[in-house]
Amino acid sequence: MSQASEPSPAGPAPAADTPSRTTRTRQIRLVGLVVALAVLAAALVPIVLAMGPPTRDELLEDAQLKGKQQLIIGVKDDQPGISQRLPNNVWKGFDVDIAYMIASYLGFDHSQVRFVPIESEDRARRQAQDGEGFVTVDLVIASYSINDKRREEGAVFSAAYLHTEQSVVTLKDFKGQVSSLEDLRGLTVCSLTTSTSIQRLAEAGATPVGRNRISECIQEMYDGKVQAVTTDAAILAGFVTGDQPGDDGQRFTVTLKNVKPLRHWDIGSSPQERWGVNTGPNKALLDLVDLALYESAKDEDNSAWENAFNANLRWQQGYNLPQPVAEQQQPDPRKVEVRQWPWERIALPPPAHPGSSPVHTGPFARVGWRGRGRRNSGC
Repeated sequence: MSQASEPSPAGPAPAADTPSRTTRTRQIRLVGLVVALAVLAAALVPIVLAMGPPTRDELLEDAQLKGKQQLIIGVKDDQPGISQRLPNNVWKGFDVDIAYMIASYLGFDHSQVRFVPIESEDRARRQAQDGEGFVTVDLVIASYSINDKRREEGAVFSAAYLHTEQSVVTLKDFKGQVSSLEDLRGLTVCSLTTSTSIQRLAEAGATPVGRNRISECIQEMYDGKVQAVTTDAAILAGFVTGDQPGDDGQRFTVTLKNVKPLRHWDIGSSPQERWGVNTGPNKALLDLVDLALYESAKDEDNSAWENAFNANLRWQQGYNLPQPVAEQQQPDPRKVEVRQWPWERIALPPPAHPGSSPVHTGPFARVGWRGRGRRNSGC
């Protein structure tokens, strides 16, 4: 009797490689997604680079500062406390310190900055005399008040780096009171030739005399040729302060003859003066200067502006009362966007901080300033 055969297993056996096929499918999809994103990013980066703000390096390149070994800056040489060339060819003053601050942001150290004296009438065209003829300077930082007339003459101004106001000085023994320009009626008064103060003096009934240098006006007042001098308070303060020693023990004023004590008058309705840097027509250079001012104003670790003010202007306040020398806070800067990465916009790159100046303290370190919003006289 034959034995019955064993029944075969029910249904087909499951495929052993099904899980591995699923994994490979997912991996292929993931790789495809990564490749698609990479292609999309590669397509977007040139668009962002073309449409987004420039990097700091691109601005330096556009400003033609890359590889430049010297930065030439036009400054005044006869304004104690603002910009003065001492006998040993050392430059000193608030504008000088601001120039060093901006130069540091642009990548230049002190030894790479060359200061050249510039006259008021040459500031718009950035032409200064260096002893061998005229030279075009990169920047003008020369107590240069921002106004529309100067823009029409070709000046391109940065944001303001100092706010001051117009004032008047006379000899200390002047008989009379000066509380407005109208109080100068009938007097001969000196100011800078290029200043619109000349017109305002004439309107007030004074006899205006224009000179190219404010030190010439002060000398003529010492000599009795004029009875008063008017220009920005921050400029006049250094002459009123007189021969007070600076922090390095050197004489503070320019060389003048027949020096006499002066009195600083607050004329009350004086216009606000906003000093700016003339950068010329290079937009990239203008943006870089404004970035330097922005970084100075907004970075809590950067005290370069405050140090410049304390070292040159704040300590003078006590010698010029009741006239405020200048506003004791840096004006609000213009914000310029720059790019650190192709997809990122930031307000500022992180430059090296410029060197600091010694801080002067004293009994007048907290003298206040009365902010005023009046028309600009363009001193």
